[in-house]
Formats: sequence, structure tokens, C-alpha cells
Amino acid sequence: MAIWLTKDSKVIVQGMTGSEGSKHTRRMLAAGTNVVGGVNPRKAGQTVDFDGTELPVFASVADAMKETGADVTVIFVPPQFTKGAVVEAIDAGIDLAVVITEGVPVHDTAAFWAYNVAKGERTRIIGPNCPGIASPGASNAGIIPADITGTGRIGLVSKSGTLTYQMMYELRDIGFSTCVGIGGDPIIGTTHIDALAAFEADPETDAIVMIGEIGGDAEERAAEFIKAHVTKPVVGYIAGFTAPPGKTMGHAGAIISGSAGTAEAKKEALEAVGVKVGKTPTETAKLMREIMSAG
Repeated sequence: MAIWLTKDSKVIVQGMTGSEGSKHTRRMLAAGTNVVGGVNPRKAGQTVDFDGTELPVFASVADAMKETGADVTVIFVPPQFTKGAVVEAIDAGIDLAVVITEGVPVHDTAAFWAYNVAKGERTRIIGPNCPGIASPGASNAGIIPADITGTGRIGLVSKSGTLTYQMMYELRDIGFSTCVGIGGDPIIGTTHIDALAAFEADPETDAIVMIGEIGGDAEERAAEFIKAHVTKPVVGYIAGFTAPPGKTMGHAGAIISGSAGTAEAKKEALEAVGVKVGKTPTETAKLMREIMSAG
């Protein structure tokens, strides 16, 4: 069991013939992901060989879905073309679109997200500027390393790609149901709350790790959601305890404004609703290890 991505998911790659797309398609295939084709209008009708696996290239997402039954797309296209690629996926009605591209203009993200809402949110969007989603032992859609953790019963949702990997590795012996890297841009498709709700509903997820970072109020809103709707144990980590106020730190959304958005304020909001928050990723993993061993 997993959320949003399972062993039965049929994955296509928009931008499969580009350098990043082809590199990570090869990695996804090696991880056991059921990649069924790619999309590039200029190369439609061709096939690409990935170490003995021949994958067809289609002119559009709609064509790929019609021919393969694909229900997931991973998007590796340059920032200036990302909005068009996501809109195409939405128009085709695909279930899940994982947008890996970084540097997508925020107004483009706002535009394709508003378009998705207007279309009834048929498509779940993860990203942009994210590492993707992995259900260990089942499927891997994006750039998350496939061999750093095992299958288990922890759910992970994280704004930070690097910290996603670290937490997966720290808890590799216990393992994960699904790991979701939602990205750190100011506007993203899938939020902490979306993932928390999905993990709460997943019968094979027993506990949840939530990794946030300074800036904005997403973690405070997640705390309110946890208080009202989440019965499973949650541990958290907030990146940026030592960040100076007023500085943009790494991710576009990670900026502190006055007293709002600090790591300490987020930690307090989460602890107020019963979430244990580690001061370091390793301490956070230790808190989760204690919960899993007690259960």
C-alpha cells in the first residue's frame, strides 16, 4: 500500500529524450518503476533504448495515455516550457503530474495551478522544484535515490529534497510506505496537508515524518490540520533554525518576515498540537524510531 504512486502506476516522462529526462528515466526503470513511454512532439514515433528496454515516444500526453494507459507523468522540461507541459497533462486528465523542474516562474505555477482548479483538480500536481515521489519497493517517480531506504510503514512529506534523502537513509531499517518531496517554491501543487490527509487515510502507514522549513505559514496550517484530523503520530523537523531574519535561504519560499515564519515559531505551533519536533534531522529520526519501537 502507498499513497498516489503504487507498483501498478504506469508512468510516462515528458522530456524523456532530454539529458535530465533520459538519465532519470533510466534510474526509474532500474528502480522497478513501470515507465511506459515518453512525450516529445518533435520525436513522436521514435523509440529510445534504455539498457534493453525500448520505450516509445508520443506526440502528446493524451496520445501516450491512450496507447499505454499511463496514469502518472514526470515532467523534465526547461522552466520556460513547464507551464505548457503541465497544462497539457491537465487537459489529458492524467491522475498525477510530478513536476521536477526548478526555476519555474511563480506566475507560471500560479497559472497552471489555477487552471487545474478550474478543471476540477482532476490531476494531482506534485512540485515544481521537487524531487518527486517514491514508494520504496513499488515505484519511483522523479529523482529520489531508489536504494537508500526500504519498504515500511512510515510516511514522509518534505519541502527539502536533501532532507528527504537524509531522513529516508536515517530510517532505512524501518522503511517507508511513501516519501513525497513537495518542493519549496512559494506556490506548489501538493501541500503538507494534502500528504498528511493521504497518510492518515492509508491503512499501511502507521506514523508520519513532516519536514518543513522557514518562511510562510504552511507548517502552522499543517499543525492546525493535524490537531483536527490526524490520529497517527507525527514527528517534525524545521530546516533553518540558524537562518538570519530577512534573508532568502535557498528555496524561493524560505524567507523570514519579522517574527513570522521562523523555525522556532513553527516548532512551537507543531509541539502545541502534540507533534514532537527534532532540532536536527538525526534527532527527528530518533524520535520516529522511538515511536515505531514503542508501537
